Amino acid sequence: MSASWKWYVYILECLDGSFYTGRTWDPNIRYEQHLSGFGGKYTKKHPVKRLAYLEEHEDFEVAKTREKQIQGWTREKKLKLINGKWGKDWK
Repeated sequence: MSASWKWYVYILECLDGSFYTGRTWDPNIRYEQHLSGFGGKYTKKHPVKRLAYLEEHEDFEVAKTREKQIQGWTREKKLKLINGKWGKDWK
């Protein structure tokens, strides 16, 4: 029996109050990369405060689509998701 591959969509809260949304197969390693300044251009300029949200997906394409969906959301909508007031399947 083989282990199934997992993908994660996450939202980071930055020190300036902005949000960064990304996708990874290993949230712990990716978070450390963001903290160290090697996670991406955005988080290098906007240091990370905390991991605000994380969701798991079985399929890469589903995770990729979800990441893009959340990236297009307003700050208000992202806050609702982070605070559990917006469902994973809601558009």
